[in-house]
Amino acid sequence: MRILIAADKFKGTLTAAQVAGHLSGPLSAAGHAVDCVPIADGGDGTVAAAVAAGLSAQGAEATGPLGAPVTAHWARSGATAVIELAEASGLALVSESTATTALRASSTGTGELIRAALEAGCTRIVVGVGGSACTDGGAGLLQALGAELTAADGAGLQPGGGALPSLATADLEPARALLAAHGARLVLASDVDNPLLGSAGAAAVYGPQKGAGPAEVAALDAGLARLADLLDPAGELRGRPGAGAAGGVGFALLTLGAEQVSGASYVMDLAGFDAALRQAELVVTGEGRFDAQTLSGKGPGAVVRAARAAGIPVWMVCGGSEVSAAQARAAGLSGVLALTDEAPLAAALADPGPLLAGAARRLAARLGG
Repeated sequence: MRILIAADKFKGTLTAAQVAGHLSGPLSAAGHAVDCVPIADGGDGTVAAAVAAGLSAQGAEATGPLGAPVTAHWARSGATAVIELAEASGLALVSESTATTALRASSTGTGELIRAALEAGCTRIVVGVGGSACTDGGAGLLQALGAELTAADGAGLQPGGGALPSLATADLEPARALLAAHGARLVLASDVDNPLLGSAGAAAVYGPQKGAGPAEVAALDAGLARLADLLDPAGELRGRPGAGAAGGVGFALLTLGAEQVSGASYVMDLAGFDAALRQAELVVTGEGRFDAQTLSGKGPGAVVRAARAAGIPVWMVCGGSEVSAAQARAAGLSGVLALTDEAPLAAALADPGPLLAGAARRLAARLGG
């Protein structure tokens, strides 16, 4: 049987390519022909998936979410750059998420990566926005590209969403001029459909994951509203699906004229998923935690939908599952193999590779290989 492995990373433990590597060996040993297409959805692992698809890895020094320098990576193919916000402004770069870090975290480093890609001659810059530590509406990103954001005292706006309520003036023209001078256009790659503000917005939905309590969520939402009033006075962008992605970085990119694309679809196209799917008789996808979000807005969910539409059986391999067997069948899955069915969670997190290989052997046995 010809099997396509199109898995996402197991966050914090294995890249998508490493997951595929652990799964492919036992399936090949059982006599199956295996193709591997690592995937991502614009969040953590997007650059790694792009590099696995053949793009060249690039490095750049950038400002981390709390101001410390980090070495971040992006990917390049000709004049196209693929930038992953999580590399420079990601929550994984914050050792402990607290109310203070939720207010201080900035997207400055992501803007610096965009500038690095511009200086390298890239004219199409795809920004994958997921896994962010910041809720600053992309203010740091805009400032890194030259936008002038000033506080009420006339000084430059301080980093972080907590500073946004003091924003007095905003001028995006220097940032727009920078992009125009390089003949560049931005692409917002995300599968998040949240608006910028309100109960479904960036602060309310994602702020608590970043350490924000109720008071911080209210302050961050008020700050984002202040930013939106200055940058989007007609209210055309703040309510657009995806404006709330990455703490409002989606909104900032939209103010600079970014095109919106599905992060999962973009990476799948980059990796040649459709061509590989046409050759497949069975698909294996997966990620660390399989839950309702997996099926609604993440890379493996896109794989499941594509395989189902093509009439090809698809299996989910995951670290742990929060989806019932009935829900999995309703989504079109032939089955789910969770590592926590075979080992405690701590063991699955500490060393998932052997457990993934074991899951592949169990799948091969079910297939009769």
